[in-house]
Amino acid sequence: MKLQTKIKLNKQVYNLIDYNSKVLLLGSCFSENIGAQFNYFKFQHYINPFGILFHPKAIETLVDNALNEKKYTDDDVFFNNEQFHCYNAHSKLSNASKSQLLFQLNAASQKTNHYLKQASHIVLTLGTAWVYRLIATNQIVANCHKVSQNSFQKELLSVQRVEAALQSIISKIRKVNPEVIFVFTVSPVRHIKDGFVENTQSKSHLITAIHNSCSKDKADSYFPSYEIMLDELRDYRFYKQDMLHPNETAIQYIWGRFKSVWITEASEKIMKEVDVIQKGLTHRPFNENSEAHQKFLVQLKKRQDKLTLAYPFVMFK
Repeated sequence: MKLQTKIKLNKQVYNLIDYNSKVLLLGSCFSENIGAQFNYFKFQHYINPFGILFHPKAIETLVDNALNEKKYTDDDVFFNNEQFHCYNAHSKLSNASKSQLLFQLNAASQKTNHYLKQASHIVLTLGTAWVYRLIATNQIVANCHKVSQNSFQKELLSVQRVEAALQSIISKIRKVNPEVIFVFTVSPVRHIKDGFVENTQSKSHLITAIHNSCSKDKADSYFPSYEIMLDELRDYRFYKQDMLHPNETAIQYIWGRFKSVWITEASEKIMKEVDVIQKGLTHRPFNENSEAHQKFLVQLKKRQDKLTLAYPFVMFK
């Protein structure tokens, strides 16, 4: 008896991710969930330099500004609730110091510029097609930073506008990085603050636009994290207490499905070694001064050194 309907996934034949790949992950919080797995297994990666970006226009703005080497100045930040913010960035970058915020924005933008040109793979996770437009400037913001809702006009991006944003992102990046591979996915997190029906409408716009974009270039593909969450993990035991975000079990499951499609078999062997070392580093012995534990530490250090010798970017704390 089958107790689960499983989505058929085909292993990528070309352009797989290995330890020589450089992966840039942009978008909603699910980018950070998957990015955390790349971080744990010590792949070369860069995650959300401007923090979580929920909609495609915010990602498009980030890419435009990074490639144009925009210099963030006082005009790009504002003060609210005892902190300085930038409408192009998530509140995790907000700071009580204006100079510190500007330094972070410019440093992140410069590193993004570098990574856009060097990345082998770019994973874009879209969360919503709902956006907020700042009435005073007509700017679509990445984050409202708890500014009064009266200052914004809420609107739903059409399929055509989402697709236009994606095509803009793809074309501008490929001008400086022709061989880059795009992997699109839709966040499984439901944005019920927009309404249940409105969330479904939003996700449908994103999915349609992504498939339209992917159909234009076979090098771009869609990974069904949203569908896996809704179908294979169709149970609230796979959600956090808010009943909206995937819990750790769900994240690990979807990561496993992603890995089966995108990660090379050779890399999986290295991942197992990294996992052994990571668990060894968090091991807490009964007696730190025991001879057995000291031997364990020596062997663990040898394993670290061997891996770092083969892959100098793999560093352990």
